Amino acid sequence: MFSKIRFLDLPLAQQHKKCAEMLREIYLQKANRFEDYCHLLRWMEEAIPEQTLKSLADHYHYHMQKAGRQHKEHHLLPNITKEDRKQAEPCWPIAIYLDRLRSAHNVGSIIRTVEAFSLGKLFLSLETPAATHKQVIDASMGAQQWVIIEQEKGIDKLPRPVIVLETGENAIPLTHFRFPETFTLVVGNEEYGCSDQILAQADYIVKIPLRGRKNSLNVANAFAIAAAEISRQRGLND
Repeated sequence: MFSKIRFLDLPLAQQHKKCAEMLREIYLQKANRFEDYCHLLRWMEEAIPEQTLKSLADHYHYHMQKAGRQHKEHHLLPNITKEDRKQAEPCWPIAIYLDRLRSAHNVGSIIRTVEAFSLGKLFLSLETPAATHKQVIDASMGAQQWVIIEQEKGIDKLPRPVIVLETGENAIPLTHFRFPETFTLVVGNEEYGCSDQILAQADYIVKIPLRGRKNSLNVANAFAIAAAEISRQRGLND
């Protein structure tokens, strides 16, 4: 650690360079030197940042700029992955049943979510737009080619228990429900929800806890939330 006199004798650009180097060690958790860094800032009469990853990254680039160094030489934040994976994980033994959905866009969005989580097989009621529908293909961003999709298969032929994602006072909150190894998850019509025939066969009704005025979410959004929770629970067992 520098003494104050020795540090302030450095050119200003060098002071900022030393700050950047110390921040890099802190950010990469190579050293717990945040207090040392704060001392340098006080000597420089600079503001103290919050001790968060984003704040540290922002201040690192600030110091690099003041030091006259190129940002491209150093990257703190992890790289964002934008390309698709070449190979998916094996699908779980889960069936997803779409009960009378009308929107091809919603169907395509759900297909994309099913593929993204490698969730299972997808089954469509007769009234639901088929996977060959152009808008379904467009909304799925090509994911329909990797998901097993069947139409005209009755829910009575699908795995039990049947778990319906629906609103209702007596429904089990999604965050309190433990999904079994194998099951069928059902989402229903955008306006009317699941049909009486489906509800009559339901073993469980699960709802997404909401705190706002709206009673429900877009069906594709609701399905994505359920898919993420299923994935989280499966991850606990990996």
